[in-house]
Amino acid sequence: MTNARPAHPPAPPADSARLELFGLPLDVISLDATLDLLGGWMFTQSRAPHTVVTLNPELIVQSRSHPEFANAVQVADLVTADGVGIVYAARQLHGLEVPRAPGFDIVAGLMKRHGADLRVFFLGAKPGVAEVAAQNAARDYGITVAGVHHGYFDLPEDQRVADLVGASNAHLVLTAMGGGRQETFNQYWRQVLNAPVLIGCGGVIDVLAGTADLAPAWTRRMGVEWIWRVVGDRKRWNRAPRLAQFVTLVRAEKKRLGR
Repeated sequence: MTNARPAHPPAPPADSARLELFGLPLDVISLDATLDLLGGWMFTQSRAPHTVVTLNPELIVQSRSHPEFANAVQVADLVTADGVGIVYAARQLHGLEVPRAPGFDIVAGLMKRHGADLRVFFLGAKPGVAEVAAQNAARDYGITVAGVHHGYFDLPEDQRVADLVGASNAHLVLTAMGGGRQETFNQYWRQVLNAPVLIGCGGVIDVLAGTADLAPAWTRRMGVEWIWRVVGDRKRWNRAPRLAQFVTLVRAEKKRLGR
């Protein structure tokens, strides 16, 4: 096994700018440009692995106390703005309007564009859920299922699972094991996973399986789907303090910068 940390952090995509938020990169790139970029990565002969992070406020707060997680984001090949909190931070700290490219929209967009040409490995969620997500995606988008595996395995099993994914010849690996765990797994095992695009996608597999609801379209257009999720799901209420902490971080950093 090789810990495939790049010798130097990856350069941002050629057609985008790269900002920094609290020591983490953020690529200023639209959803359409993201889909173009990932499509190019997936269907080149080299099949070089690329990690993708969809950044949200919770990930920023978590990364501040988990150096390995922060490193996985710092060396990611693409970091997109997942929600309105990141847009807010970029506006406050850099004076820029950053387009959003949320995880579900990236995944659904790639499957719609590439259909049967796209081999997808579904890695994550509770046992049985990835299988249903894969069946639904094959039915709805016509994609080819490269493989499935649940996300409930411990660190000693990482290499076994990485080897399984690596043997699948997938173009796209959807890793849904929770913020932090999924990003560090993708980064550490990127060479073994042997897929051109590795994306930490949180609850996307649950949404595809129908075990979690996609936020209403109006909340997604406004970028406030996280409010809808937190209010509507008691299990998410413990996440609200992280969001409040993020706002406090942004205000303190804005004051420090004199903006």
